[in-house]
Amino acid sequence: MSRAFLIVLDSVGIGGAQDAAAFGDQGANTLGHIAEECAAGRADTGRKGPLQLPVLDRLGLGHAVELASGQRAPGLGARPQGLWGAATESSRGKDTPSGHWELAGVPVPWDWTYFPSTGPAFDDALVETVKHHAGTDGILGNRHAAGLAIMRELGAQHLRTGWPICYTSADSVFQIAAHEQAFGLKRLYRLCADLAPVLHARRVGRVIARPFTGDPETGFTRTGNRRDYAIAPPHPTLMDWAREAGRTVHAIGKISDIFSGQGISHSHKGPDDAALVQHLHRLAGDAEAGSLTFCNLVEFDSLYGHPRDPAGYARALEWFDAQAGAFLARLKPGDLAVFTADHGNDPTWFGTDHTRERVPVLAWGHGAGEIGPCAFVDVAASVAAHLGLDRRGPGRSFLP
Repeated sequence: MSRAFLIVLDSVGIGGAQDAAAFGDQGANTLGHIAEECAAGRADTGRKGPLQLPVLDRLGLGHAVELASGQRAPGLGARPQGLWGAATESSRGKDTPSGHWELAGVPVPWDWTYFPSTGPAFDDALVETVKHHAGTDGILGNRHAAGLAIMRELGAQHLRTGWPICYTSADSVFQIAAHEQAFGLKRLYRLCADLAPVLHARRVGRVIARPFTGDPETGFTRTGNRRDYAIAPPHPTLMDWAREAGRTVHAIGKISDIFSGQGISHSHKGPDDAALVQHLHRLAGDAEAGSLTFCNLVEFDSLYGHPRDPAGYARALEWFDAQAGAFLARLKPGDLAVFTADHGNDPTWFGTDHTRERVPVLAWGHGAGEIGPCAFVDVAASVAAHLGLDRRGPGRSFLP
C-alpha cells in the first residue's frame, strides 16, 4: 500500500487571502516579501543574494505564490514538476489549531476567544486561578507579547519572585514561560495541564508551556521542551480516518499536541527542526505501508516570523529546501508527499503576530499540473483519496 507524508512548513504563507483586510493583513505575503528582501540585498545575514529554493520551486512554489497573490517572487518560477496550488482557509482565525485542523479535514465550528490587546490581558478571576494552581502570590506579564522578548525582559524578575510569566498573542492562546530548573519543568507542565480545562471552557484554543534556561548574566534561551495543551478537535480528522482503517499514523513535532493526541499512533519529538527533519528522513525509509506521516516544522514561525527576521527566515527556507530534496529521494514508488502551511507570519510586516494569507500546496508523487485555487480541507480529502480511506469530512481531492 502507498504511504502519505503531509509536511506543514509553519507560517510559510503566500499572500492573497481575500479576507486579509478583516485581520489587518491586507498586502501581507510571507514568502513573496522574503524573496523581495533577498533580491534587494536586505537579507544577506548568514546568506547572500536571491532566495534559492530549487527543490520546492520545481514542485511549483513560485507559481503558487503568483496564483495566490498575483506577485512574482524574485528567484522563483521554475517549470513545475509536481502538482501545485494555493489553499484558502475558511475558519475565522490565523492560528495554529485552526490551520492544522482544517488541513486535516475539520474547519473550526466556533469563534475562538482572544484576549484584549490593551490593558491587562487576563481578568482578575483568571489571574487568581493561575496563582492558585501555581502556588504563587502573583504572575508576571499579563499582556500581549512576543515570546522571546518577554522571556528576556522578565526572566530575571521571574528568577527573583518565582512567579510564572503569562502572556498571549493575536492567537487564541495562554502561554506560560518558566525556568526549567528554578521553576521546574514538571511543575510548569502540571500548571498548564491544570489550567487547560478552565481555558478550553472559555474557547481559548491552547495553553502552551514555554520552558527556558539561563540567567541574567549569560542570557535566557528557550529549550526544546515546549508543550501545547490544545482543545481536542470536535470531529474525527484525517488521522482518525486513517486509524479507523487500521493504518499507522506518525506525528512529527507538535502535531500530537495540536490534536490532543487524537488519532496518533506514534509521536516523534525533538529539540529543533533539524532533529524533526531527521525523523522525517527516517520515516521516508521506514514508515509502514499504507501509513500517514504528519509533520510540523515550527521554527520558520517561532524563530523568524514572530521576531520579524527576514534573513533568518530565508536561511531556514534554504536549509529546508536541501533537506526536502534528500527526503524526496528516499520516498518509495507510489508515495505521496504534500508540502503546505497553516497560516502566514510575514517577517516584513508590522507587529509580531501571524498574518492571514493563503498557503502553498505542493504535491509530489501524482504527476505534474496546476491544482489551482483550493481549500485547506482539500488537502485532507486528497491524502485520504491517496490512502484509500473512508472519509467523512468536507473537501474534494485535487489528485488527478
